[in-house]
Amino acid sequence: MGSKSMRFIGAIVLGIVAGCASPRTDAPFAKYDDVKEVQTFELARTSQSWDGAELPDYPVGKPELIVKRYVFPRGSKLGWHHHPVMNYGMMQQGELTIIGLDGKEKTVRAGEAVVEMVGAIHHGENRGDKTVVLDMYYVSQSGTPISVPHPEVK
Repeated sequence: MGSKSMRFIGAIVLGIVAGCASPRTDAPFAKYDDVKEVQTFELARTSQSWDGAELPDYPVGKPELIVKRYVFPRGSKLGWHHHPVMNYGMMQQGELTIIGLDGKEKTVRAGEAVVEMVGAIHHGENRGDKTVVLDMYYVSQSGTPISVPHPEVK
């Protein structure tokens, strides 16, 4: 093999090695790749939903905790609804814009926490260029719906 071919192969190998060693800057958690010990980060501590409204008191009685994963394809919208129970979540991938009936908006991006509205009508839209993966946690009681649809709202 000639020296020109060897330099070309060397450049390819160097590129592969460099690519493997470099952080995945497109991944929402790439900033944690080089952490050497256990760390904790408080992502949210609040008594208000994202729109500033006060959260209700806990219900009286036996709790039911619910964890749901939502997947929103690009360009999709969730219908208008409200939550009668407190809920919060972690955006795992993509970005979701939440729109209140009053027009207020909040865009939640990968790696961010969100505290949802309780009792207020709203919906979510994936306006981004990636599928959204959102994990939500509900504080409820058996028999209580976590979401109530509002098909009358257009």
